[in-house]
Amino acid sequence: MNHSRIPGRRTALAVAGVLALSTASLTLENATAAPAAQPGTLSADRAGDLSRQIEAEFGSATAGSYYDADARKLVVGVVDRATADRVRSAGAEPQAVTHSAADLASARAVLDAEAAVPGTAWSVDPRLNKVVVTVDSTVKGEDLARLEKAVARLGDKVAVKRTTGQLRPLIGGGDAIWGSGVRCSLGFNVSKSGQPYFLTAGHCGNASASWSASQGGSRIGTVEKSSFPGNDYALVKYTSSIAHPSAVNLYNGGQQNIGKAGEATVGQQVRRSGSTTQVHDGKVTGLNVTVNYQEGQVRGLIGTTVCAEPGDSGGALFAGDTALGLTSGGSGDCDSGGETFFQPVPAALKAVGAQLP
Repeated sequence: MNHSRIPGRRTALAVAGVLALSTASLTLENATAAPAAQPGTLSADRAGDLSRQIEAEFGSATAGSYYDADARKLVVGVVDRATADRVRSAGAEPQAVTHSAADLASARAVLDAEAAVPGTAWSVDPRLNKVVVTVDSTVKGEDLARLEKAVARLGDKVAVKRTTGQLRPLIGGGDAIWGSGVRCSLGFNVSKSGQPYFLTAGHCGNASASWSASQGGSRIGTVEKSSFPGNDYALVKYTSSIAHPSAVNLYNGGQQNIGKAGEATVGQQVRRSGSTTQVHDGKVTGLNVTVNYQEGQVRGLIGTTVCAEPGDSGGALFAGDTALGLTSGGSGDCDSGGETFFQPVPAALKAVGAQLP
């Protein structure tokens, strides 16, 4: 087996696509008056490092950032000229916005307190300078009224996106890693205290205490720790001598070697590998996403445009040789499109005390 993952069959899922959300350009006259120095071009990895450096150094003086892959620049939201000059000097492109980081954090707090109904999700979109609230087709009646009331209070700090699908964990039946009547996907092989383990989704770990590489096959691992809801990760200890290289199956006869774990960046191009739909590409749309599944709330997720379907749960999100996330859930499918959420790998590794590779 390539890296303890078995290519699975495609499972069709009939759900509708996501309605488009219109956006408007935000400007503030003179806030980005150009000094002599201009930001240089950056790789996605360098932009991510710079984003975290600016966040740590500037704190709430900025209002989020994203990677512009076409221009190869990190764009950072600012609300005043002084911060714009500092951001430009640091090597990023300042973008004048209306709402500060504190404004958007306050809006999120209101949603957490007043609108945490199943079938919703929210995160800050630094490109829009708003908290984007996703609402699925199951949100109706009193729950919808409750959500609409909270959104109305927040005014232009919030944008609402409706999806006719359902936000759900992507567990299913078929080929790949098999538990007790459920199928998921292996995420990344890791080590702990010198012993081999693998990561998958927490809702998979909750569903079965042991896993095999084929339906009805011999056991290859047992769950040592699983967290869902709240988070969505599980650590499974190998109990067999099956090969477990640090690599992701590309389902074309090849594999992507994985050398490290890293944090995602908004705007970054990423890939996802899973046993139902195999490999698909997309971009990161949000960080620190809160998703309210029917099973409970999960926080701190990565939001992306990458599609996924049931059985892809636990599968790998990566960029080059960097492990980024574990497939948690989402809406839509790989025919009509959709959005998917991922448990960040660095947080999962820290929580379980494991290392990659």
